[in-house]
Amino acid sequence: MKLIKTIIRPTKVDDVREALEKINIPGMTVTEVRGHGRQKGQTAIYRGKEYNVSLLPKVEIEVVVEDQVVEDVIKAIIAAARTGEIGDGRLFVLPVEAGYNIRTGERDI
Repeated sequence: MKLIKTIIRPTKVDDVREALEKINIPGMTVTEVRGHGRQKGQTAIYRGKEYNVSLLPKVEIEVVVEDQVVEDVIKAIIAAARTGEIGDGRLFVLPVEAGYNIRTGERDI
């Protein structure tokens, strides 16, 4: 099993969700986060005053999937989240050692 963590633009969440549904990935966790990478923030104007926003709003999506579908999930997420501009985000793949159902206490991985 693998945990796929993806940090993307907030406007791309629905596109990624739909792409994952199309390849039968039923669940995901979505968290609003703030950060920056190469984009290094942006300049904004608020009430006529210019200021630098260094931590931009992003969304982190986490899905745990079987090893055999990891490549399909990666391709689907990247295709759905890509705009071609700086700030599209990052995707990380991490191993999952075990998973438990809290309600039943059963190990499901």
